[in-house]
Formats: sequence, C-alpha cells, structure tokens
Amino acid sequence: MIRGALWLVQEVGEGNTFTKEQLREAFPGISQADRRLRDLRDFQWVILTNTEDASLMAEDQRFVKAGVPVWDPVARRAAAPHKRPTTKQTREVYERDGYMCTVCGIGGAEPYIDDSNQTAVLSVVQRATILPDGKEETLLVTECKRCRVGSNGQPVRADEVLAEIKNLDPADRQRLARWAERERRGSTPLERAWNAYRCLPWDARQQVRAALDI
Repeated sequence: MIRGALWLVQEVGEGNTFTKEQLREAFPGISQADRRLRDLRDFQWVILTNTEDASLMAEDQRFVKAGVPVWDPVARRAAAPHKRPTTKQTREVYERDGYMCTVCGIGGAEPYIDDSNQTAVLSVVQRATILPDGKEETLLVTECKRCRVGSNGQPVRADEVLAEIKNLDPADRQRLARWAERERRGSTPLERAWNAYRCLPWDARQQVRAALDI
C-alpha cells in the first residue's frame, strides 16, 4: 500500500489517470496490487473508477487527491480505520436510514438527476462525529458513493447542528422537534406515496407501473 501511494504521488500525480495495466507494470509480480491501492481509500485518498466518474473507461482510474501520508508510521497509525462493520450492523444501519443516503437523500439504485446515467450505490461508512458534548466518536452512517467521495474528511458537527436549532424561533423549533421524534420531515401524500413506491423490489415496481398504465 505504501509503495502504491508513493507511485501515485511521484509517477501519476493528482488529477491524472492510470490504467490497471500501468499498475501491473509498475509492480511486476505483486499480487492484488489494485486491492492495495483501494485500501488507500480508508486513509482519505480519493481514487475514482468508472463507477464514480462516467468519463473513465473500464480500465481507467483517476487519482484525485492524496490523503493521509501512509508512509509515515505515526500518521498511518493515528488514521488507521476502525474495524469494519459486520453484516448484521450493515443491515441494521441500512434499515435505520431507510435505504437512503443520509447526505443527499437518494435511494439505493435510484438514478441521479443529471446526464450521467448513473444510479446510486449505497454503503455503510464510518464517519467521525463531534457530539453535542464536544466528544468525538466514529459512527456508522449510510452514504452513496458520490457523497462519500465528495466528503472533505472532516468530522460532522452535531454540536453545531444543536446550536443552530437553538437559534430557531419557538414555532420552528417545535416543528423540527416533531420531525425529529418521527425521524422524518413532514411530507405530502405524493411524497409519501413516492417513497413507498421507491422502496418496493424492482419486480413489484414494474407491476405497480403496469397497473397505473405508465
């Protein structure tokens, strides 16, 4: 992983692309070199494939940004990722978050509203969080790949969110408290119907569409 990180910085350069073949040539005889580069993502390195960047070919990857200097043992240990969530934990987090990205709100396999022809791929990630009492904890949250890649790596601030809520006028605070108690914002019947439809399995959605003649 360290050799791969140095290769990216010294030979590829931020913003440039490389191919799997170039990686194999750079590390002849090294098995799973591509996997070692993927491990860099756990240390805030941003490396995109054609899944996240539609302009890339299947063999291409783009080195966007270097993260923690993993060749520094002190920095590497300090930033070492926590133990990955278990299958049970992952399932529970997906269910808790409604199978939606908690950043942008898109659902799993839902298409993005742009011209990329890409659909959302969700994952459960570990997010550093500053709690209202000022303590920092690493918590699990559902995010789509786009939001995960676009993250600046900084902790999310529950303490600042609480401060903003306290600055609301009493009526808005009461309304937000009701949303928080229900774990969802007030919505129209149309929005509720759409969310319910979106959560159906694909085959069931097609039958609903057929029944509506759309």
